[in-house]
Amino acid sequence: MAKKGKEKKRSLLSYLLRFIGVIVFSGLSLAIIFVLLIKAGYFGALPSESSLQNIKNNIATEVYSSDGVLLGRFFVQERNPTSYENISPHVINALVATEDARFYEHKGVDPRSLLRVVIKTVILQDRSGGGGSTISQQLAKNMFPREINTKFDIAVTKIKEALIAFQLESSYSKEEILELYLNTVPFGENIYGIELAAQRFFNKKAKELEIQEAAVLVGMLKANHTYNPRLFPDKSQQRRNVVMSQMVKYDYLSEEKYDSLKTLPVEIDYNRISPQSGLATYFRAFIRPELEKWAEENEKPDGTNYNIYADGLKIYTTIDSRIQEAAEASMSRNMAYLQEQFDNHWSTSKPWSSEKSILDDAIKRSSTYKNLKKKGLNHSEILKTLKAKHPTDVFTHDGMQEKNLSSIDSLAHYLMILQSGLVAMDPTNGHIKAWVGGIDFSQFQYDHVLKAKRQVGSTFKPFVYAAALEKGIDPCDHISASRTVYKNLEDWTPGNADDSENVMKYSFTGALAKSVNTVTIKLVEKVGVDEVVETAQRMGIDEKLPSVPSVALGTASIPLLEMTKAYCTFANGGLTVQPVFLKEIKDYNGTSLYKVETPSPQRAIQQQTAQLMNHMLKAVVDEGTASSARWKYNLTNDVAGKTGTTQSNADGWFIGYNPKLVVGVWVGADDPRIRFRTTALGSGGHMALPIFVGMFKDMNKVSALNSITSAKFPTLSDDLLSVVECESEKEDKNFLQKVLGIDKKDKAKTKEFGEEKKGFFKKLKDVFKKKNE
Repeated sequence: MAKKGKEKKRSLLSYLLRFIGVIVFSGLSLAIIFVLLIKAGYFGALPSESSLQNIKNNIATEVYSSDGVLLGRFFVQERNPTSYENISPHVINALVATEDARFYEHKGVDPRSLLRVVIKTVILQDRSGGGGSTISQQLAKNMFPREINTKFDIAVTKIKEALIAFQLESSYSKEEILELYLNTVPFGENIYGIELAAQRFFNKKAKELEIQEAAVLVGMLKANHTYNPRLFPDKSQQRRNVVMSQMVKYDYLSEEKYDSLKTLPVEIDYNRISPQSGLATYFRAFIRPELEKWAEENEKPDGTNYNIYADGLKIYTTIDSRIQEAAEASMSRNMAYLQEQFDNHWSTSKPWSSEKSILDDAIKRSSTYKNLKKKGLNHSEILKTLKAKHPTDVFTHDGMQEKNLSSIDSLAHYLMILQSGLVAMDPTNGHIKAWVGGIDFSQFQYDHVLKAKRQVGSTFKPFVYAAALEKGIDPCDHISASRTVYKNLEDWTPGNADDSENVMKYSFTGALAKSVNTVTIKLVEKVGVDEVVETAQRMGIDEKLPSVPSVALGTASIPLLEMTKAYCTFANGGLTVQPVFLKEIKDYNGTSLYKVETPSPQRAIQQQTAQLMNHMLKAVVDEGTASSARWKYNLTNDVAGKTGTTQSNADGWFIGYNPKLVVGVWVGADDPRIRFRTTALGSGGHMALPIFVGMFKDMNKVSALNSITSAKFPTLSDDLLSVVECESEKEDKNFLQKVLGIDKKDKAKTKEFGEEKKGFFKKLKDVFKKKNE
């Protein structure tokens, strides 16, 4: 009986062992089949061997100035790949010690770590067991992000990562895998890769990182937000010390060195580079859609389209970083000063005190008002909500400041912010050299260079005088500045800026210098409105212009870019140029993909006309409405230009230039109903001119820009000079006769009031005759 019992036990044990063997064998078979099915692509295709051998990270496109300065980047994930040789050994050692101690021993998957995870984490549910992913597996995860919805997805993804890791190890050396990993790993704040992380947190290159700095960055890989040294320095220090202790454990760091470093506080040199920082932010925002369009229309050698956010393109623009920097600095200084004046000017009241619709319109335009209205609240209920005060960050020229304001208070604050736009062009070829679309791109994305169409005021007048010269009207034919009632225009009686009755007669030079409205209108009568409009359009104004006499006084609304382009025609001798923004596009390796051809300039006005206009517009700066550039700001450069001030001081303009650079500046509030109440403060000479002057004075300090800043207008030939050589102004004795009631004498006597001159056509005929002799 005992024998039978033993045999029965042996039989049962044998059966049990066979059963377990079958289970294990079946489990292993199923696991192998499962792995083979995954490898075969039944649960989603694995990356091909060729794609793994040609791994390319998403690389930000870089935008450069014409003088080789990096202006900024376009990216979805900001990264700037670097080579293994350019990564500090401390980073490599910290990474291996912390993330994968047997990295140099395994072939992509570490069996010991995997077994530990299975036993401690899966079976014993002990999360202290850590993760089993090697650096190669983490690289696979970074390059091919997983989409996990169920526990089954986790199993599939983990096996995929292991298979990809094996492939990576067979395709790349250990150093290459470390390089790929450190170029793809996220460090938070939407930055990827060790190079940008080193720049962001320590303002240095990855190869320059010291031990404690490398440990901080490697420590962030566990949880890049939790251990962000900017946000949580104490937690970052604790994690840094854990990393360094791992380095000690695996003989990458001595105990003595660790002891000397672990007590050091975490010190960073934060250097944030973002799409909203750097030079020419408005310009970069302007060219972005143009580049996206180019990328959509052009294919890479593999047949796919270019991607400006992933392909690491190099964009070379026409911007000159030195001119751009001078433009931004001058705008920042002068607009801060002007805003202070504006706030003091309106300190006891606000524009909507007398015109309530200004604030009411702003409230109804606001997104908060519209959202509350969609929720069914009536106007009174919405206003009650908008009047509730709460801490709010608002823009000031001293930086963002937190104030306790209601939504209506905040709207009122921003209504009173003065804006500005500036663009600088090379008049010889149309290349854009500087572009500042507003006072702060991070807060105000609206571009006042391109999008804003504002009345141009007296900056339009030079087109009138150019048209008159083209038609052969004598610039020394003095025109009376007295008012005229235009019966055919509903008794329109244009006056001058000071509204005084002017008893003078002006030459073209004098009328432009003093910006005399009444003379300009009378000149339009002689030339014809259509002639003036056609001249302006030939010179580069694309905006539709009203064919009415008041267009001569700048009642048309025209973008700053167009006005600046048109003034290039004066500066370059009568040729219209088209704005050029880009020079070349190269791929990541420096191969040229696209070169921009500069359009040929087209003749718009005669060279002699342009030369005479330059002579007259220099007088505006030397002795006219822009003369504060000389006597107040001490600008010594040879420049010409024209101020502009619109109705009720809503817009201040100045367009100034020399033969090498044309600069247009506009200043005003976004709502034209908000403005200075006096012309002394609201004129173009007060608001816009100082920005131009400050820019040129800053440029004067840069020796590399001397060829631009020291450019001079050619001296008028004696023949051309004789055409404009006359008094700028003289008394209108005919007007005095009317005022004093003196009857006109005979024709001979009338001539006593003014010297009889040769006609303009006769003068020019004499000039050409002399040249041909």
